[in-house]
Amino acid sequence: MMLRDRSDPTEDEAQTRCNCAQSWGDGSCEWAWGTARPALSRAGTARAERDLMDRKAVRAVPSDGEAAQAGMDEEAVHAVLARALLDGRVPAGTKLGEHFLAEVFGVSRERVRKVLHRLGHERLITVEKNRGAFAIAPDLEEARSVYEARRILEGGIVGHLATALDDAGAARLAAHLAAEDAAMAAGDRFTSIRLSAEFHSILADLTGNVLIRRQMQELVARTMMLVAFFEPDSSVACQCAEHRAVFRALSGRSRAGAVRAMTTHLSLVETRLRPRVCETVPPPLEEVLIDALAAWRTRTEPPPPARGAA
Repeated sequence: MMLRDRSDPTEDEAQTRCNCAQSWGDGSCEWAWGTARPALSRAGTARAERDLMDRKAVRAVPSDGEAAQAGMDEEAVHAVLARALLDGRVPAGTKLGEHFLAEVFGVSRERVRKVLHRLGHERLITVEKNRGAFAIAPDLEEARSVYEARRILEGGIVGHLATALDDAGAARLAAHLAAEDAAMAAGDRFTSIRLSAEFHSILADLTGNVLIRRQMQELVARTMMLVAFFEPDSSVACQCAEHRAVFRALSGRSRAGAVRAMTTHLSLVETRLRPRVCETVPPPLEEVLIDALAAWRTRTEPPPPARGAA
């Protein structure tokens, strides 16, 4: 009698399988199948599923060298992977194999390795020695302490800038807010998350203090994946409006108003973070990366010449 590989669920099981929010918190729950399973097999099953996904993904990658012809450099590969991760479409714990990614992007494994280490430094993935790179598992329990630290630090930043912001700094913030509005209008969640984080980094940069910039980068990196996974898409408009409230207070030279607007904004972001209760099975990793690659090409490739143009 041939036994079925449990790492390859039946159609009925796949329909009931869901992504439990607890798997991103204390790790007490992996992928739930809707059927009882021995607790001791969870870790092994999760690894088997990730490996199976990698094997299927490699087989599904086109072999015509299409990605290689795109002439992708490290910045491009980083941009595509960051988009996929910050879109929240890569399940926590998914293995990001060097060989698989090299096949997808048509680049060397060495180039992929450099990108993965950069993403690890930015806290967008976890890189484990002798095991490889994995999609990060954001921890909601960490949010409380991180946002508390941000309120303390950024309250001081805007309090300082309320009396120190010059015309060049104000123009830089105004241009950034216009970019945030454009991303929101386009429905570009990835760009909105990136620009939202950048707004806070710009404020730190305007202080001219290297230590403040470095600390701000650390804290923003810790919260980007929290926002990507746990904040609703509808919150983009709230973020933009709250950033504008901070800018208005800074433009009006109101120290108390700027501190109040910033602390309120960060508190509201924290309260908007919500666990994902139960979702359908996410698409395969190669499909996510192909979508992200297509989005990158759309933004970087020049439009075709008009018909009849010389």
